[in-house]
Amino acid sequence: MTQQQAGLDIETLQTGDVVVEREYALTRDTLVRYAGASGDFNPIHYRDDVAASVGLPGVLAHGMLTMGLAVQPVVDVVGDPGRVTDYQVRFTRPVVVDPQDGVTVSVSAKVGALLPEELAVRLDLTVTAGGTTVLGKAQVRVYIG
Repeated sequence: MTQQQAGLDIETLQTGDVVVEREYALTRDTLVRYAGASGDFNPIHYRDDVAASVGLPGVLAHGMLTMGLAVQPVVDVVGDPGRVTDYQVRFTRPVVVDPQDGVTVSVSAKVGALLPEELAVRLDLTVTAGGTTVLGKAQVRVYIG
């Protein structure tokens, strides 16, 4: 696969370029489906009373669901999840999912660093929910050689 076929061309990319943006609508139904797929049935992800009893502002999306959603647009752009060679985030704020309105998670990936000696690029992700950044230092290294 050439650099161009990988969906990102190191010859034309510049630091600061936004390579992909995406929004995901999460509902309580989404959380239930994710719980079934992941096996994470912690009631803070579907019961308001339990979330409140432990001091949370409401039912929270699973951290791994948020992390997975954040990297998916990058995988879509490069076309092969095997090209993601490193992915790291810090969970900075919970994603509260309103029982009626849900929440929208927004993801923007921009070029943080070009790594031509590695035939790679580091993409910095901005991930927000309800206008609040929910993942900090979210970075994806992508092999594009």
